[in-house]
Amino acid sequence: MTTRTLDGATFAQMVLSGAHHLTNNAKMIDALNVFPVPDGDTGTNMNLSMTSGANEVRNVQNDHVGEVAKSFAKGLLMGARGNSGVILSQLFRGFSKAVEDKQTITTADLAEAFDAGVKTAYKAVMKPVEGTILTVAKDSAEAAQKAAEDHEDIIEFMEDVLKHANASLKRTPELLPVLKEVGVVDSGGQGLVTIYEGFLANLKGEELPESTETTPSMDEMVNAEHHKLAQDFMDTSEIEFGYCTEFMVKFEDEKLQENPFDEDTFRNELSEIGDSLLVVSDDELVKVHVHAEHPGDAMNLGQRFGSLINMKIENMREQHTSIVGEQKKAQPKSEEKADYAIVTVAMGSGIKQMFESLGATVVIEGGQTMNPSTQDLAEAIQEAHAKNVILLPNNKNIIMAAEQAADLAEDNVTVVPTKTVPQGMSALLAFNPEQSIEDNSEGMQEAASAVKTGQLTYAVRDTQIDGLDIEEGNFMGIKDGKISITHKEKLEAAKGLLSDMIDEEEDEILTILQGEEATTEEVEALEAFLEENFEDLEVEVHKGNQPIYSFIFSVE
Repeated sequence: MTTRTLDGATFAQMVLSGAHHLTNNAKMIDALNVFPVPDGDTGTNMNLSMTSGANEVRNVQNDHVGEVAKSFAKGLLMGARGNSGVILSQLFRGFSKAVEDKQTITTADLAEAFDAGVKTAYKAVMKPVEGTILTVAKDSAEAAQKAAEDHEDIIEFMEDVLKHANASLKRTPELLPVLKEVGVVDSGGQGLVTIYEGFLANLKGEELPESTETTPSMDEMVNAEHHKLAQDFMDTSEIEFGYCTEFMVKFEDEKLQENPFDEDTFRNELSEIGDSLLVVSDDELVKVHVHAEHPGDAMNLGQRFGSLINMKIENMREQHTSIVGEQKKAQPKSEEKADYAIVTVAMGSGIKQMFESLGATVVIEGGQTMNPSTQDLAEAIQEAHAKNVILLPNNKNIIMAAEQAADLAEDNVTVVPTKTVPQGMSALLAFNPEQSIEDNSEGMQEAASAVKTGQLTYAVRDTQIDGLDIEEGNFMGIKDGKISITHKEKLEAAKGLLSDMIDEEEDEILTILQGEEATTEEVEALEAFLEENFEDLEVEVHKGNQPIYSFIFSVE
């Protein structure tokens, strides 16, 4: 049977299938990180971004493909995390614009939409790099143009698109030498292929293989999506489903014999009685998060498969009223906005406190393992309540989301593209409230570029990169984004990194941010090493309490 048109309901199911397949493969995509550091998060970022888009799609009540695509793009935009998530949001932003007026779409419409998505995404990236998700999207969109000429059938068309997306993905190491050196394909491109696989499987009515990897936890996904909503963007009366309901079902063989468990079927049943739905299962249990008007109905559906455990129900109307009330007390709408505010991102409680002490107005906790979303950043800008806001992302993977949040803001917002915490601190110290936002931006960028950053972490796998043979479990010193040393002993790696970073004739100050995995004894050993080898260097030590990195060094 030939399917010549695609309606909104079918496209919605394609999106949900793509999101589900991405969830199942997020850890595999994370593992494609070029650097063997324990913060590879492309899969996690794309998964959480896609989940945000899928949640919006679940709330669409009509069969208009343009409306479904618009909701999908909106969810992706606000939930976008990391560069991969932002690029994904731009791909489907352009896609949705191309089909916004269409009730149903043909293969020709799909080809046009894929092409529009690529053009939008390339415009959003200041310096596009080939051999990435952009290349995979571009190549598959070009193939879509030819496929639309050859096929009226949606399934045959999508098979061609996926075939060329896979071929493009396999070519990424030829376009980006570092991928070839490490022996991986591009992680963002793999994420896009995974989504397209979900699209096609849904069209064909096929089951996708479940990943053996552990998917992001329900708590992580819930915290990332539903409990960070801008509460003051809505009125309490607008909440359709009033109870945030979370529970787990421990499977029981007797009940499963009577009611075999199927995750997709269970998810569809729950979607009929609520929204903001997340369902994660394994062989032993299923965990559910849903906003429902009658929590008992959701639990009754789950109880067919086993025993209910870890139940939690919150009245969101009461919660919302309380939050909005507190916000209004803390910040009356009539209050005049400040002239300036600084919004910055920090990882670790100690680093957060340091930014606050340096004058940051709002500090978002996030970074290597959990990039804040566009919505998180947009809310922080609003919370800053100022006519002019300067945003410091302090991570190269947060810059695009920061720029996207700045574009959405009503206030005058500029992003100073700091790539590390030391750069952010240096930029913040250069801020002058007497200057214009343009002069501040220039001066802060100049200050950020003058600082050298070192980071010490450990390898999560064996690899070879930049001429270094790195073994799993060894420590690595990273100087301004490039691995400069590796050693099986933490202190030896730290000393080697410091020796590589410090210029005795030019450098005057070294700041050490002690991570949560570093000990006092290790800090004292480094101080003794520095005193012996760099006696004129002024050394400051602060407890950053950052994860992943035992030490972060700032040299000026």
